[in-house]
Amino acid sequence: MKRNPLIPFAMIAIVGVLAVIVISFVGNHQRTQIAEGDEGQADKVIMEDPEEIYETSCLHCHGADLSGGMGPALDAVGSELSLDEIKDIVTNGTEGGMPAQLGQLAEEEIAIISEWLSEKK
Repeated sequence: MKRNPLIPFAMIAIVGVLAVIVISFVGNHQRTQIAEGDEGQADKVIMEDPEEIYETSCLHCHGADLSGGMGPALDAVGSELSLDEIKDIVTNGTEGGMPAQLGQLAEEEIAIISEWLSEKK
């Protein structure tokens, strides 16, 4: 007696559809857990050392010694820009390529790094 040759393909298709359904439910459940977990987490730790903030967020573009690189030199930025101007640039970025740091740094960290940079004259 011969078997129907389509049955193995039909079974594979049914298993595949069921796998997709199960994976989508698992993904939705994980997404819900992640969203709930973000709400319950404590605020991130705020760095208070301006040099640590610089090393973490600015060094890659502005160089290890503030001499510049992809971004402009910051070793005398305080003589060129006021504290408010520096804070605005750090917060909102520039059209020339500096990305806004408000999502990356807390407002307190932006204030700390801006004050530190304004002293560089």
